[in-house]
Amino acid sequence: MGHWDNTRPAVKTALAIATGFGLGLSPFASGTVGALLGLPLIWALSLLGVHWQVLAALFLASLAVPFCDRAESWFGSKDDGRIVADEYLTLPIAVIGIPLHQAPLMMVFAFVTSRVFDIVKPWPARGLQSLEGGYGIVIDDVFASLYALAVNWLFYLFGYPILAAWIGRVWPF
Repeated sequence: MGHWDNTRPAVKTALAIATGFGLGLSPFASGTVGALLGLPLIWALSLLGVHWQVLAALFLASLAVPFCDRAESWFGSKDDGRIVADEYLTLPIAVIGIPLHQAPLMMVFAFVTSRVFDIVKPWPARGLQSLEGGYGIVIDDVFASLYALAVNWLFYLFGYPILAAWIGRVWPF
């Protein structure tokens, strides 16, 4: 691990982004806590058209790679739990095209599915995680978010209308 006092400002900035501005330092469930930063991102990106959402999601996932790589080098351990940029910068993939402003509860569902797939790491995510550096840190989250995207769309199309109707009966506004 590097020594903070001898670390250049650019590296400190990269570490701040990689650790989710400190959320990754959480003593419990650091990945889930750090992924919370993705919620305002997905809310803002949902205002864009689908093509722009795809481009933004690809850009953010790509942006995570060098930050995660730098932090992994600094911490000195493979995919250190304090590194959470991969969690929050890939979350937008999980909601591409879903109109969150019309279905705000989908944010919660998407967050949960993204976290579940990241923790379970279905094929090929688990194997890809072994790739070196930032790419290996981020690629499993990209696949987790792609799996979550499929489940989120299925739920939005078939489960969300039932949930929304039930909530409307339970809490009529």
